[in-house]
Amino acid sequence: MRVQEVLRAWWAIAQGRKPSLSLEITRECPLRCPGCYAYQPGHPGEGLSLRELADYKGDDLVQRVLAIVDEVRPLHLSLVGGDPLVRYRELEILLPQLIERGIHVQLVTSAFRALPAAWASLPHLNLVVSIDGLQPEHDIRRRPATYDRILTNIEGQSISVHCTITAQMMQRKRYLQDFLEFWTPRPEVKRVWFSIFTPQVGATDLEILSPEERCNAVRELLLLRETFPKLDMAEGAILEFLQPPASPRECIFAQTTEVRSADLKTLVTPCQFGGTPDCSQCGCVASVGMAALGHYRIGGLIEVGAIFKASRKFGAAVQGIVPGRKPAGEFAEDPKRAAVRDPAA
Repeated sequence: MRVQEVLRAWWAIAQGRKPSLSLEITRECPLRCPGCYAYQPGHPGEGLSLRELADYKGDDLVQRVLAIVDEVRPLHLSLVGGDPLVRYRELEILLPQLIERGIHVQLVTSAFRALPAAWASLPHLNLVVSIDGLQPEHDIRRRPATYDRILTNIEGQSISVHCTITAQMMQRKRYLQDFLEFWTPRPEVKRVWFSIFTPQVGATDLEILSPEERCNAVRELLLLRETFPKLDMAEGAILEFLQPPASPRECIFAQTTEVRSADLKTLVTPCQFGGTPDCSQCGCVASVGMAALGHYRIGGLIEVGAIFKASRKFGAAVQGIVPGRKPAGEFAEDPKRAAVRDPAA
């Protein structure tokens, strides 16, 4: 973690702003993936669904996104959906202008269509392709974004692969290893990230991991990161899967990221999942990554989480708000961490 990046985020938070912004730039998606949180009832708000909201096209979408970015002034912007590639013509105009503003942009897609060649040369653009496991399972869940189509559509690009671990994957030995053995040798892939399926409160999805399966997933990831350098997840972040933040109020990612749905007005709360996410089973890679960052000590002295905590209080004071909540960055150590390193513990 660069000190300069922490200081930039600190300054934004101290001004009462959130340094990260996530925009669902379209409600449309050609896929119907089981368990997709974006299309869960209540995702953008109680009684609402993403497909019921208005969205925008053409220059109207471009200008509205730029206006929001100029207002919010994020350091990091995620473009999600639906699938943003539904609006690929608008993105060809929008992305260079966002990059010119000095913003780090992340675009999350299923790569159901070819990624424009010009995007490969854009600095500070991270193209994230979501892949649901190995080809037999993925092609069923994500048709028409099949393996064959993805492999064609990412040619000449530099992408991050993101895979959400489900219970079905953990019920087969070597699944995660086989996934990495397929994707990491490919020249287009610069890194691989794993999340763990995150349910809503009271959900019974088949994808939900049991506590034992979650521990096994963590144990496997800790071993695999030593063998596959492109598995870009620090040990501390992987261990956070065993003790995710207890609520969105304690999640640094949720507290530092503003999420707007397809009408570009509706705020998705309490975090990117919307609805009532079961934080005790959270597997969001961004959440655990930020939680691990919260424990990082700059110069070995002060935790980043403490900086975020102080910055939020200061920013709230500037806005005349008393947060009245337990700040992020205060995490208790979980004895299950030791059990993963030593199953006999």
